[in-house]
Amino acid sequence: MGKKKAPLKLGTSVFLMVSVVLGAVLLVVYSLLFFRINQLSEDHLREKAFAIARTFASSPVVIDELKGIGRPEDVQIAAETIRQRNQLLFVTVTDMDTVRHSHPEPERIGEHFAGRDIYPALLGMENTAINRGTLDPALRVFTPVFDNNHKQVGVVALGIALTSVQRVISDNRWMIPWTLLAGALVGWLGTLILVKILKRIMLGFEPFEISNLFEQRNAMLKHIKEGVIAVDQHGRITVINDEARRLFRQNNPQSSEKPVPKPTERVSEQWLEHLHLKQVLESGTPRRDEEINFNGHLLLTNTVPVFVKGDIIGAIATFRDKTEISQLLQRLSGMSYYADALRAQSHEFMNKLHVILGMLHLKYYSQLEDYILKTANNYQAEIGSIIRKVKSPVIAGFLLGKINRARDLGITLSISEESLLPDTDDVDATNELITVLGNLIENAMDAIDEQENCEISVSFHHQNNRLHCTVGDDGPGISSESQARIYEQGFSTKGSGRGIGLYLTKQSLEKIGGTIEFESEPDVYTQFFVTIPYQARLFDHD
Repeated sequence: MGKKKAPLKLGTSVFLMVSVVLGAVLLVVYSLLFFRINQLSEDHLREKAFAIARTFASSPVVIDELKGIGRPEDVQIAAETIRQRNQLLFVTVTDMDTVRHSHPEPERIGEHFAGRDIYPALLGMENTAINRGTLDPALRVFTPVFDNNHKQVGVVALGIALTSVQRVISDNRWMIPWTLLAGALVGWLGTLILVKILKRIMLGFEPFEISNLFEQRNAMLKHIKEGVIAVDQHGRITVINDEARRLFRQNNPQSSEKPVPKPTERVSEQWLEHLHLKQVLESGTPRRDEEINFNGHLLLTNTVPVFVKGDIIGAIATFRDKTEISQLLQRLSGMSYYADALRAQSHEFMNKLHVILGMLHLKYYSQLEDYILKTANNYQAEIGSIIRKVKSPVIAGFLLGKINRARDLGITLSISEESLLPDTDDVDATNELITVLGNLIENAMDAIDEQENCEISVSFHHQNNRLHCTVGDDGPGISSESQARIYEQGFSTKGSGRGIGLYLTKQSLEKIGGTIEFESEPDVYTQFFVTIPYQARLFDHD
């Protein structure tokens, strides 16, 4: 693959775009100014020529000469004086037959005027044209000459050389490049200022960096397990992720309020209060690791203000169902028990190997035989029994750890002989079973901790893709008053902060379609009956 081309930086992109736009605009402006200045210059010269021609046409020298009462040389002298003073190409006076009475070249006096563009003037109308007569190409203007009785007696024609016209236009156009250059410099300077302002607004990031951060932010908000909701200073939502929507719907299924507001909508006062958003917006003080009861569900929340230049512009709340966190902790605890059991068995096995090695060195062969037989019998009686009944290595190790822990507490933990727990490929079912069994067995150990000669029994029965588990003990049982509240969140007979396990167990089982029931007789026994969906591994035999 070829190396991906790096995107242009903001300053470069804006400079190039502004340069292209500015260049196009300046090109259009240049074209308009060019043609406008040409037109204005020609109009100015034309008006100037008409003014001279009218003035000359109304002079007595011209009128008298055309009427035959003046001297011809006076017209020639006056015409040449005007031509030279105004830098004209020619000043010609003709009669009604287009016969010249003056001309820059005296030998052409008496000849007919060259060009048909004089004819409108012979009809009493002023006109102008660009044409070439006996001299160079010129801008020519024609004005009729009238006597005192308003009778036309001739025409005055003036010519301005086109080279003179172009020179005047060029003189007027010199400002265009400088004006355009000044405009370009102002545009580029404005671009630099604009880029600096934009960079400051975007906190120094480039557009592609902001795009990448936006995509990363969306991916993060979509996949994190915490609910995230952000509001502005007016309580309107600016960010809410899918997990927050799920938790709100889950914890408020019967609400008549609008289900979950969308971004730009205002959060209800109930949500602002529960998530501490209102308090944080008002005080600017973060609220961390706080538990809230939202419609009967415990949420663990963190709410912090958002500051920009010392001003609060909003707040962000992150929250997660504490039930889920506690379930994760219980599952980790189950894995910890499994690891502890493996370590204990490994340590015990090494001790037995050391004993066997010592007996071999001392040649106590008869005692070694008795020791090996006894060890094998113990293995068959404990570990072998578990392996035969529990086909899942993870659960077998977990139960072995519980058996060792119970033995340390002076409690007997046994698995009924008729039990059979097949293995499964469903990791979630295995974890769920460890969570439930761990909670029930630990509760049983707590209940009979101070009594002697007590036993905890566990049994398994798999049928129709459901696993039926029973955990019982012959401890003090559960009083009738406690039985009514045993699944309530926070209820415990062991003091504050303990009443979460059975509540979590029931919640967790209901989510996967499982059940939990119990029966108990005070001072006699307690039994819990659990069923969970459990797909046994195919061809899983004893």
